[in-house]
Amino acid sequence: MYQSNRNTPSPRTALALAFCLAVFALPAQLTLRVNAVPANTPAGAKIHVAGSFQNWDPASAAHILTETSGGKYEITVAPPVGTIEFKFTRGSWATVEGNANGTFLPNRTYNYTGAAATLDLTILSWEDLGSGGNTGSTAALNVSILDNAFYIPQLNRSRRIWLYLPPDYQATTKRYPVLYMHDGQNLFDAKTSFSGEWKVDESLNNLHAQGDHGCIVVGIDNGGASRLDEYSPWENPQYGGGEGVAYIEFVVNTLKPFIDQNYRTLPGRLTTGMGGSSMGGLISEYGLIERQDVFSKAAVFSPAFWFAGQSSVNHVLAKGKQADVRTYFLAGGDEPAYVETDMAEVANAMVAEGFAASDIYFHVPNDGQHSEWFWAREFPAAYVWLFQNSVSTTAAAADADVQIFPNPAGDWLRVSGLNATESVDFQIVGADGKIWRDSSTLRPGSAIWTGDLPDGIYFLKLAKGGKTLAARRFAVAGK
Repeated sequence: MYQSNRNTPSPRTALALAFCLAVFALPAQLTLRVNAVPANTPAGAKIHVAGSFQNWDPASAAHILTETSGGKYEITVAPPVGTIEFKFTRGSWATVEGNANGTFLPNRTYNYTGAAATLDLTILSWEDLGSGGNTGSTAALNVSILDNAFYIPQLNRSRRIWLYLPPDYQATTKRYPVLYMHDGQNLFDAKTSFSGEWKVDESLNNLHAQGDHGCIVVGIDNGGASRLDEYSPWENPQYGGGEGVAYIEFVVNTLKPFIDQNYRTLPGRLTTGMGGSSMGGLISEYGLIERQDVFSKAAVFSPAFWFAGQSSVNHVLAKGKQADVRTYFLAGGDEPAYVETDMAEVANAMVAEGFAASDIYFHVPNDGQHSEWFWAREFPAAYVWLFQNSVSTTAAAADADVQIFPNPAGDWLRVSGLNATESVDFQIVGADGKIWRDSSTLRPGSAIWTGDLPDGIYFLKLAKGGKTLAARRFAVAGK
């Protein structure tokens, strides 16, 4: 009698069923196919994909694209379902892809549904090579890349480091103060910036031309996806954080010793500062208060103190005053109100702990925004105020003795340290090169009228018999 075996599959059917089950058990896959790369791509270059699905590692050996026929490249990845972000590199963030002009390209995004899919893509340029071989860099000639992959042992990762040297660095034996700044991509070069540069190099070169002693600036690139982690010692439940302690240890114990050993710096705390904006402002304030033995000044622009709640205030109260410091707080009137409020709470905590109110500059221009153009505009004034008491170790004795006060100036500016029996000639020049006083004589015991000067940065130049005695910068503010 015939017996049905409908519930018992044949060996061939069972094998086919097992194969189908195995296929459906495979993880979801997405193929990224690059159909064209820039003509100036170096021969033999390895193209990597870095993205949210692999912790933004620009040099991951597991994420190198395979070159196929016709100069095309592709890779298949298994990302999680949802929106993913990614970029192509040649093995580092210094060699990341750019837009058609060879400048910054925002992260690529794709909403992955979980189904197998293929994206056909084109790499338009490489940031380090620019469009058609033209780098498009706006950095001054005295800005260089110290290292494209400076190792951070405290975090087991590498980072690009920028170096600004004063215009007369190669021609003199002078030593210089040092300013360590965060978000290095945005400081000197519009090509690498997120949305415009700070023009730190142009500003400092201009000030130097007007008599400023000069300052070395060390720019530290942010880590992209790890930026929030590195720029806060405290964790935010939603956004991360918590690596700021290790990051500051890197600056203090690894980067600063390297800079001091290899460049002519004034390594003391009175000539060492830190600066940054937003999260960079938060970590600058933390670094200043945490390591008052290393830093004596900080530019804290539009700080993201909200990220860590009351932690910045509590940190000031816990550490207290250990040495004199100068802090330049800046926010914009067009930023959210809490930026100014949080900033004021930190400043007030500093005063409560004994930091001099005269060493805290609090500035909130009405038109200011959370933007690079605003920070670029305000940087020169902040730099001058922060470093006005930094004295060159190579200055002549007469120059070293000359002091000006008050600074910022009121209606009058006074000078001390000159020979009490001799008159000297003086000149006042604006940061833009405009001469406001020329060939005037300063007599012993007299003061200089500054009541008609608009708010801004100025230089007082003193001379005797055609020989320069001293040059001092000062600010006029609050008129």
